[in-house]
Parts: sequence; structure tokens; C-alpha cells
Amino acid sequence: MDIVDRKILAELQHDGRLTLTELADRVQLSISRCQRRLRELERTGVIRGYYAEVDAAAVGFGFEVLGFVTLRQGAQDTLAAFDEAVAAIPNVVQAQRLFGDPDYLLRVVTADLDAYQRLYESRLTKLPGLQRITSTIVMKKVVEMRPLPTPPH
Repeated sequence: MDIVDRKILAELQHDGRLTLTELADRVQLSISRCQRRLRELERTGVIRGYYAEVDAAAVGFGFEVLGFVTLRQGAQDTLAAFDEAVAAIPNVVQAQRLFGDPDYLLRVVTADLDAYQRLYESRLTKLPGLQRITSTIVMKKVVEMRPLPTPPH
């Protein structure tokens, strides 16, 4: 990956709807060279996809909770089952396995506290190997999803 690839990534992170012509112009490449580089970044998985950033509150998911999950001691055999079960819950919009305690961090969105309580009781407390889940309500988002910083050369 060279400086041109990094410029392509920076431009697309800023505006993923750029046309190929606009992108080529911004990174000062011909359209064909820009397209080849873009396809290679996609083929190698550097660019994993394109999506629209949606305002969760505007579509009825304005309540956000961070769930800190600890699995039972010796529950290593249930990691795959836990991962699969969490992935099957649409309201869990992000799940990360962590080193140390807790074992997982879940980002969960719902319409409101009542909806979260229902989800908590019906699905989250029934996750395989669960020992404890501690819920923390997000009060304010200080830094939203933002582009990755420019990588070192």
C-alpha cells in the first residue's frame, strides 16, 4: 500500500458516494488507474464494503446500551455458541470479544428502556455460557464512527 492507496482510502472514508471520476480527480490519477487500484483494495479486503450511515434515533433506535458480558469460568467451549447467538440478535449492532474481564462488549440499540428490558429478559440473559451482563446506558455520543487516521508510511 502506497501513498496513493492511502489517499483513495481517505477520500472514500470521507465520502463513500464519490463517483470513480471524482475519486480519480481527487487523487490525481487517470480513471482507469484509479479503478484498478480501487478494485485491488476491494479484492484484498482493505475495503470491506460501502454503506450508508443511518441516524439510529431517526429510525426508532434512539436508546443505546453498552453491555459488559462475563462468561462462566470454563465456558471456553461455549465461545462459538455465544458468538453465534449474539450475531443472531439484530439489536446487537456491535460485539467485541475482549482480553481480560469482561469477556465481551456489546453495543445494543432499542427504541427505549422498556424495549431494552424486554430484549434483556427474552434474549440477552439466555445467551450461552452467560455468567453476568452489566448494562450501561449511553448518555451522549462524543465521538461517532469516524474515518481511520492516516496510517504511517
